[in-house]
Amino acid sequence: MQPAARIAAAAEILDRVLEGEAAEKALTSWARGARFAGSKDRAAIRDHVFDALRCMGSFAVLGGARTGRGLMAGMLRDAGQDPAEVFTGEGHAPAPLTETESGQGLSDDEAAWADIPDWVRPDFEASLGLDALAVAKVLRARAPVQIRVNRRLTTRGALQAELADEGITAQPMELARAALEVTEGARKLQRTAAYEDGRFEMQDAGSQAICEAVPVADGQRVLDYCAGGGGKSLALGARAELRLHAHDAAPQRMKDLPARARRAGLRVTLLDSDDLAAHGPFDLVFCDVPCSGSGAWRRAPEGKWRLTRDRLEELTAIQAQILDSAGPLVAPGGRLSYATCSLFVAENAAQIRAFLERTPGWRKDSERRLTPLDGGDGFYVSQLLRD
Repeated sequence: MQPAARIAAAAEILDRVLEGEAAEKALTSWARGARFAGSKDRAAIRDHVFDALRCMGSFAVLGGARTGRGLMAGMLRDAGQDPAEVFTGEGHAPAPLTETESGQGLSDDEAAWADIPDWVRPDFEASLGLDALAVAKVLRARAPVQIRVNRRLTTRGALQAELADEGITAQPMELARAALEVTEGARKLQRTAAYEDGRFEMQDAGSQAICEAVPVADGQRVLDYCAGGGGKSLALGARAELRLHAHDAAPQRMKDLPARARRAGLRVTLLDSDDLAAHGPFDLVFCDVPCSGSGAWRRAPEGKWRLTRDRLEELTAIQAQILDSAGPLVAPGGRLSYATCSLFVAENAAQIRAFLERTPGWRKDSERRLTPLDGGDGFYVSQLLRD
């Protein structure tokens, strides 16, 4: 496909997303009907779609319309290219621009704030203070590719050298002891022997850092209460000889976890809700709760445009319920770790304050907050100790 045809395809997919279809589903549906598109075409179109979702507010202004065409025209203008050179109507190129798609200029600051939904901005600024604008700018860019070295099976230096032999360049990160940032060859990662043999996992460095902030010791009984795919279960298990258990309100999310654990040299026991009390109490209950995902909007940008005030309030209610349900599963003297990938105080420190106020017998041991300015996604973790 020619570059102009890729732009036209991305505009078509974006129109489906704007109508409410999930981006991944829209991309998959398009690819199924476009057998002529090669892997490089699909990758380029995917990049266009997600770039537009990260910058939908500013691209819509630059492109004159919040439509697929408008977003693609805005993307080209943002990159310093005249969209009229692409929107020619020739061959498979998109039709020529209309008068309404002329767009207008934006300063860097205006572009950054345009890409934070208006209703979110007050919460964003209240939560991030003087860093708010800088974080908004970072969220407009693609997230870096970062991996976690499985230090049960190899070292960071050894894996770095092994990947280099396969044409993959990776650099150590200060944010987490097992983190590497991949700067070249990232698309080859999951085809390497190192990945197949469990010597690394795909994991953001911020996510790794909050796992490293959780104290663990050999022999502990550990429950990952909101396990999902189990990435944090594996990160915890790589640091000590733990008796690992995983639970999720939607058990199907954990379907791949046993195989991932075996590949990483670990064993994880999956628990249904009815099994929790029988297998407890636990020395550590780790709760990576459902949240707005605002710290990871670079990776899942449509989330910021789908989020509403009602949904945020629903999420904070769910978070409080999880804290109340998970607390009794912790053994006396044990630890409850509460984590989000959110930037908002309402989902982070405010939740911990409210839990401590309504629940006697607990005290806060520590907390840590990360933003994308630290090099990974935004995360929060608080350590609570039970008397």
